[in-house]
Amino acid sequence: MNYENYDPSFPDQPVVDLYLQTWANLPTFRSKPAFIWAKDDSSNSPTTSFLTYSQLNDSVQSISSQLLVPLQRGQTVVVLCSPGLELVEIIFGCQRAGLLTVPIFPPDPSFPKESYHHHHLIRIISQTKPKAAIAHRTYITKVHDFISSSSSKLANMLKNLTWISTEDVKSKTTSSWRFDPLSYKGCKAEEVYLVQYTSGSTGIPKPVLVTAGSAAHNVRTARRAYDLHPNSVIMSWLPQYHDCGLMFLLLTIVSGATCVLTSPLSFVKRPRLWLELVSMFNATCTPVPSFALPLVIKRGNTIRKGTSGTINLRSLRNLIIINEPIYKSTVEEFVNVFRPFGLNPSSISPSYGLAENCTFVSTSWRPSSSDHDGHINHDHHQKASSFPNFPTHNKLLPSAKLAPFGESNEVVDMEIVIVNEETFEPVEDGTEGEILVSSPSNASGYLGHPSLTHEVFHGRLSNKVNRCFVRTGDRGVVKGEERLLFVTGRCLDAIKLRNDKEIHPHYIETSAYNSCPKFLRGGCIAAFKVGKVITLVGEIVKTIEKENYSVLRRICEGIREGVMKDEGVEVGLVVLVKSGCVPKTTSGKIQRWAAKEKLIGEEMSVVMEMLFGDELRMNKVDGGKGEGKVLEGKKMVTTEIWEENSLICFSTPLNRPLLISLL
Repeated sequence: MNYENYDPSFPDQPVVDLYLQTWANLPTFRSKPAFIWAKDDSSNSPTTSFLTYSQLNDSVQSISSQLLVPLQRGQTVVVLCSPGLELVEIIFGCQRAGLLTVPIFPPDPSFPKESYHHHHLIRIISQTKPKAAIAHRTYITKVHDFISSSSSKLANMLKNLTWISTEDVKSKTTSSWRFDPLSYKGCKAEEVYLVQYTSGSTGIPKPVLVTAGSAAHNVRTARRAYDLHPNSVIMSWLPQYHDCGLMFLLLTIVSGATCVLTSPLSFVKRPRLWLELVSMFNATCTPVPSFALPLVIKRGNTIRKGTSGTINLRSLRNLIIINEPIYKSTVEEFVNVFRPFGLNPSSISPSYGLAENCTFVSTSWRPSSSDHDGHINHDHHQKASSFPNFPTHNKLLPSAKLAPFGESNEVVDMEIVIVNEETFEPVEDGTEGEILVSSPSNASGYLGHPSLTHEVFHGRLSNKVNRCFVRTGDRGVVKGEERLLFVTGRCLDAIKLRNDKEIHPHYIETSAYNSCPKFLRGGCIAAFKVGKVITLVGEIVKTIEKENYSVLRRICEGIREGVMKDEGVEVGLVVLVKSGCVPKTTSGKIQRWAAKEKLIGEEMSVVMEMLFGDELRMNKVDGGKGEGKVLEGKKMVTTEIWEENSLICFSTPLNRPLLISLL
C-alpha cells in the first residue's frame, strides 16, 4: 500500500511520542505495521509477529498509565527486557509516562562476578540511582532467587529496587482515552528522558543524558539525510538498548515507516538471516556495522548466485554503514559479491555518529533516482553497476559532505568543524584534527561528571565564542572540493611512532589480519603500546589453537612482516590468544584499553607470544647469540635468535617479568 497522504511538510513534533499518536490516529496508518519481529527458528525459517501503529499506541498508553501507579513522573527506571516488540512498547511507554529510562541488556540473572554485564549493572545502578526495574516475570523470579541466596553488593542494590513485570503493565487496557497533544503529559522536549551509555571503546562507559527534544531533532535530521518516509521499510538487527539500534526505533516512528527487527544474537549465529529479512520484506533501508560485511561474506553459508534464491536486494536504497573506520576495500568486496543479487552500489551510505550527539551526525550518501513509493528506478539501477565513485583517504570512505566555505550547510543546525586538539583553532582542509559537532542534537552532558561535561560538551572555538561544540574524541580530515569528511580514528587510541608521527591502530590490526586471514578471527585484533613497544593481540581460530610451535611462530612472523610491508611499522610483541579474549563493546568495537589491561593482568588465555626487535637485546633468555629456550605448553624447545632481528617466543609462565619490564 502507498501512504500518499503523507505530507513531507508535516509539522515537526517536539518529541517522538507525539508522532506515534499522530500516525495512530490517521485512518490509513491505524492498521499499518509499525514494527515486525522476526524470530529465527531451528529450521532457519523466520517466524514473525507485528504491532500496528494503532496497537503500539494503545499498548504504550496502557503501559504509561500502569507505570504511574507505583512510580511518579520524573523517576528513573532500568529496563531489563530482552530484544523484541515488548522492549519497544516499554521504551515508548516510559517516555509517555514521563520517566527517565535506562535500557540495558538483561544480564544472566545468576550474575557471575566475572561477567562484564555484572559490573556494568552495578555501575548503572550506582550512577543512575533508579527507583524501579522493569523485566519479564520469569526474569524477576530468578533475580529474587539470586537476592535470597547472596549477600553481595549487587544483591543489596537489586533488593532495594521496585520490580515491575512487563506482564502486569501490559495486562490492562485504558478505556475512553483520546489523543490530545495539548494535554500531553509525557516527557517534554527540554526534559531528560534517556540515559544512554557510551560504547566504552576508549574507556569505561559513561552515562550520557539525552533530552526528548534532542532525540527528536536527531532522528528528524537522520530522516532527511536518508530520505525516509512512510513507504520506507527498515530492517535492523542492532541492539535496541542504545545508539544506532535505539535511534532506528525512534526514526521509524518519526518517518511513519515500518521496521523489521531481529535479535543481534540471531545475526551472530546466522549472518545470512540479515539478507534474508531484507529480501523477505523488501527493505529499503538497513544499518550495519562495518565489521559485519566481511562476516556475512565469510559465514554466509556459501552465498552464490543460483543457489540463494531467497536473497534479492534490489529494494535497498540505503545500506547504512556505521562504526568507523569504514574501509573502501571492505565495502567494495561486499558490493561485488552481492551485486548479482540486486544490490545497487549507489545504496552504500557511509555514516558517522556518537552517543554524545544522540547518535546520528552525518552521512556522505545522497538520494539518487528513485520514487517515493519505495520502488527503485531500474534503469538507474542498471547504470549504477559499479561501486560509487567515492574518493578515499588512506583507504577510508567519507562519512559526510560538508558545506563549502562561505555557504550554508545543507543541515543548517548541524555544524561539523575540525580543530587542533590543543589550541581549538580550526585547521585547514587536508589537516587531521579532532572532530567537533554543534547541534540541537547535542546531549546535555554526562550524569554525575560535571567537570568532564564542561570539557566535552562546552567546547568553544576562538572565532565562535557564542556557540558550544561537543568534543567527539574522534579524529578526522576534510578533503576535496566537495569537502568530504573522513573519520580516521580515536584520539586516545592513536599510537606514537619513533619518528614522532602517529598511526591509528586499526591500520595495524587490518594489516595483521590480512597477513593471516585463515588463522586470525576478523574484528578480534587489538593493537596498542606497552611501554615503548607496539603490541598486537589477536584471537586465532579454534582449529589451530593446538597447532605445533612452528605453525604458531610462522603466524607471528607473518603478522610482523605484513604490518611492516603495509604500514612501515615495527610490531615489537605479537600475542596469539584463544577465542573470546579480546574485549569488545556491545556494538562490536574493540576495547584496546581493556585488552591492554587484560594482557598485563594475566587475564588472557595465551597460546603463543613472540617478542621482536631491539628491546630483546636486553632480555634474551640466556644472553647468547645463538640459541634461546622456548616454553611450548609444558615442554622446553630450542629456537634460533637472529642478531639482526632478535626474537623470543614464550608462553604465560615466563612472560610476565619480561612484559612488565617493557612498561
